[in-house]
Formats: sequence, C-alpha cells, structure tokens
Amino acid sequence: MIPLIFFLLIAAGLLFLLFTLSRRNASAEGSAQVLLEARKALQTLTQGLLPAEFIEHIIARQDLEYVNANAPKEVQQLFLMERKSIALAWASEIRQQVVYLQHFHLRHSRHFARLNISTEISLALDFGLLRLECRALYLLLFLRGPYGASYIVGKTATAAARLCTVSSKYLAFLTPVEGPLLADDSARGGATI
Repeated sequence: MIPLIFFLLIAAGLLFLLFTLSRRNASAEGSAQVLLEARKALQTLTQGLLPAEFIEHIIARQDLEYVNANAPKEVQQLFLMERKSIALAWASEIRQQVVYLQHFHLRHSRHFARLNISTEISLALDFGLLRLECRALYLLLFLRGPYGASYIVGKTATAAARLCTVSSKYLAFLTPVEGPLLADDSARGGATI
C-alpha cells in the first residue's frame, strides 16, 4: 500500500511539473501578444484618437451653431444625439487602448525595459488616474454631451498623450529599422533576409 501512495505522489508531482512547464510556454506567447497589443494601442492613440485636430472636431461648437441656426428642431436633436454617440465611442476607445498599454506596463515592461520599482509604481498610479479620468469623461459626456465636457476632454487627452510618450520609450525596441540601413548592408555584399 505504501509503494502505491509513493508512486501516486510521484505521478502527481510530475503532472504538476508538466502543467507548470506548459504554462511557461503559454506565457511567452502571451507576452508577444501583449507587446503587439501595446504597440497597436500606442499607434491608435497617437495617430488616430489623440491628435488635436480630431479632438477639436468632436467638441467643435461651430458645427453645433451652424446646425442650430439652419436646421429644424428634429435635425438639431439628431445632430446632438449623433455627436454624443461619437464622443462616447471616442472616450470608450481611448479607455480601451489605455488598458492595453497598462497591461503591458504592469505585467511585461520590466522584462523588456529596465525599470526601477519607483518608476513602475509611478506608472501604475498614472495609468490608474488616467483610467479614472476616462471613466469620469465617459460619465460627463453621457450626462452633458460633448459640448458640456470640453475641459475634461482636453485634460484627459493631455494625460493620455503624456503616457503615450512614456510608453513609446519602452516600446521603442519594436520600431523597425529604417530602409537605408538595410540598403547599406546589401551594398556591402551582406546577406538579405
């Protein structure tokens, strides 16, 4: 009976070891996925959601004034509903992209960039505050619409842009090398891939 228990314990230990090793490989694949999501989130924020011209169009009062001066009440109400819907979608998308960047920083950045503990804590606090701002922005846009929340729109966009600048430093190793460097290598007889 004792040898049976002994062999069962060994089998359980081996199964646990196998499970642990299989999780490590899945973690490496997950790390690559998080890196790609973080890079895509950074590009989406900096090139699509945070440019000043784009934000100005979301909260532009000129559009509202034109519609109020030239359109019937039904069109004015439809315009306000559509503009509110666009602003809410924009705020929601910013929050989602910030979450992707936060996942990278909180779980994986220490593996790719040399961060000290105070920098990591500072980043965690910055991301936490930005996510709170995004929630407050969404709530304010929902309650007051894009024209009643212009101050917090600008404040949230500025905070997100600041974190994008920090994130771009830690994701810089994912930026591809420019073409002329490859051309110089091939001119010297180097192998191309």
